[in-house]
Amino acid sequence: MSTVCEFELNGQEEIYEFNKVAKQANGSVLAKKGKAVVLATIVSEFDNPVDADFTPLTVQYIEKTYAAAKLPGGFFKREAKPSEFETLTSRVIDRSLRPLFPKGYVFPTTITVMVLSADKDVDIQALALNAASAAMYTSDIPIKKSVAGIRVAKIDGEYVVNPKMSMMNESTLDLYVAGSKAELLMIEMKSISSEDMVEVDIEAFSKIHNANEVTTQELVEAIGIAQAALKEANEAYEASFENVSKEEKVLELVSFSVNESVISYVRDNYTPQISEAIKKLAKSERATELKDISKVIQLDAYSVENELELTTVYEAVSVVKRELVRSMIVKDKVRADGRGLKTVRPITIDTNILPSAHSSCLFTRGETQALVVGTLTDAKNGQMVEILTERSASTENFIVHYNFPGFSVGEAKPMFGVGRRELGHGNLAKKALESSIDKDFSDTIRLVSEILESNGSSSMATVCGGSLALKAAGVPISNLVAGVAMGMVVEGDEYSILTDIMGLEDHDGDMDFKVAGTKDGITALQMDIKLGGIELKVLEEALTQANEGKNHILGLMEEAAENIVPSEALPLIEQFAIDASKIMVVIGRAGATIKGIIEKFDVGIDLDRDSGTVKVSGDNKQNVLDACAHIKSITDNAPAGGGRRPSKNIDFEKTYEVDEVLTGKVERIVDFGAFVVLPKGGEGLLHISKISKQRVNKVADVLTVGQEVELKVLKVSKDRIELASSSL
Repeated sequence: MSTVCEFELNGQEEIYEFNKVAKQANGSVLAKKGKAVVLATIVSEFDNPVDADFTPLTVQYIEKTYAAAKLPGGFFKREAKPSEFETLTSRVIDRSLRPLFPKGYVFPTTITVMVLSADKDVDIQALALNAASAAMYTSDIPIKKSVAGIRVAKIDGEYVVNPKMSMMNESTLDLYVAGSKAELLMIEMKSISSEDMVEVDIEAFSKIHNANEVTTQELVEAIGIAQAALKEANEAYEASFENVSKEEKVLELVSFSVNESVISYVRDNYTPQISEAIKKLAKSERATELKDISKVIQLDAYSVENELELTTVYEAVSVVKRELVRSMIVKDKVRADGRGLKTVRPITIDTNILPSAHSSCLFTRGETQALVVGTLTDAKNGQMVEILTERSASTENFIVHYNFPGFSVGEAKPMFGVGRRELGHGNLAKKALESSIDKDFSDTIRLVSEILESNGSSSMATVCGGSLALKAAGVPISNLVAGVAMGMVVEGDEYSILTDIMGLEDHDGDMDFKVAGTKDGITALQMDIKLGGIELKVLEEALTQANEGKNHILGLMEEAAENIVPSEALPLIEQFAIDASKIMVVIGRAGATIKGIIEKFDVGIDLDRDSGTVKVSGDNKQNVLDACAHIKSITDNAPAGGGRRPSKNIDFEKTYEVDEVLTGKVERIVDFGAFVVLPKGGEGLLHISKISKQRVNKVADVLTVGQEVELKVLKVSKDRIELASSSL
């Protein structure tokens, strides 16, 4: 028998129905909010543990197009490859729920969330996470902690908790937080600018739980209120779901702990060698050195006597390595590469190094290197995106693609399709950069980040290189955007915050905190916390220290921006405005005029019929300028209203007769002919093919404006008259 749990959160009703569908899963739920319905299931294979020290968790978020009464786009009418939004939402759920699994839980587990009914006003990402958490909490998997997702917008200067998604277009802030009763597990934010960084973030956090806006001095108290309210929300879930929870499965969690005596032996006898290996900054070199040390240890008297396997020795070496890295940072305030805690690695920047690309930037920070290449094209060549709740596909005109080949970390593996990591890092860089681009810039921009080396935060290198690639391409941006990755190591009551973390510190640390922004504030933020919680004063300190690092990088980027030499491959673009009612003069009959201009001058032309904006682009500057002059010449003297002079309500059928001979004056010349003022009123068209018995290649070679010509009426309709030379 199914069980229904109904309650109201933030003024919106949520309904969770258990034991109605998918009952063979370990846990399942139908979650409803507004018209949105999602099915979340979790299945774990208790009889098939993996032989490794990690939780093999797979998360799938799947949108069914029938949920919005649509058919899938494309040739095959069946859902296939997941969209970027589906992949990114799967990552959000994974990052929020993975920390809940206990150490030693090595059973293959799959969480599947399917959207069965869509509602454009419902935050489907938050509902999907809440449903997945509910399915997990009520399953027989030994996890008794729920997680909630909350989104915060800033509309007209006011913070709105869980807004209708249709309101997000009006928001200057998109803040998404996931957490349990006592812990913030994940934070994502974009589009903050020109406000104090710490203050505005803390205001947003406190507003999640209906607290008043706070000053920076009230930082600790404000986030304390936020965490208390998250606890209250999750307690409401857990209290409501308690009656439907299945009996917990009794599982024997696997312990991968290394024998303490082996660790002690390695610590006492091989610490100097491991300390030297830590100084190898490249991941591949460091791993090779640690494996070589492990082989030496395996051959010494102690290991031979105790018959230690190489894997056991290597695990002990890894434990000691982690201890040394963390001790250096917390106790000695020194990092493996000798830097201080706030020091950013050396940075070099080279712009427009690719002659045939529109723009390029090689951004190198320590052992992390990103080559970001920009390409500009027409607005119509943007990325088509199908959104579940929209009837027609939309177009994205700013695209960021991130690639992470194996050679960037010394791995011998070929490049395959794009994975979740690539999509996630590319999306973070896009969020960081897009708010800096002038909203009136309508061309399509594609940035591709090729990670050539990686040792810590290639996504933030992509942000830095991407911002300079935009600048080098002549894209109008408000400010340069820089990114920095922060880390933290906590040992008991002591902690150290690290600026510009490298891979070793990310792996052995307790927090991965990426901050990107301009000199005025943050444009994007992403935080994953491995600790299971973070003290309020630490978050404030991390934000402040990140701002210092970001501003240091921005200073170097601004110097590089001053030395940018535009690429010769950059398309030349001229833009001007004409009377919108004369756009048809430029287009011509059946597009004949505009096609002729494009062919004659070898240019591209974009027209905006609403604003009258004309954009001409091409590789040859003189051709572009000549094309602009030609367009202006044919529109300057043209009457408004699409190319024909108003005929003062003349009925041509009553005024003129076919084959009638008359004399008219050439009013204006266009590529396809000439418009002639007629003696009894009105204006007629003399087509280029009717000017002479001989072929006319250019009207202006035969006729001039103001010239009187003898014509005969070729064809008459009520509001139009076609003419021909009387000699024909």
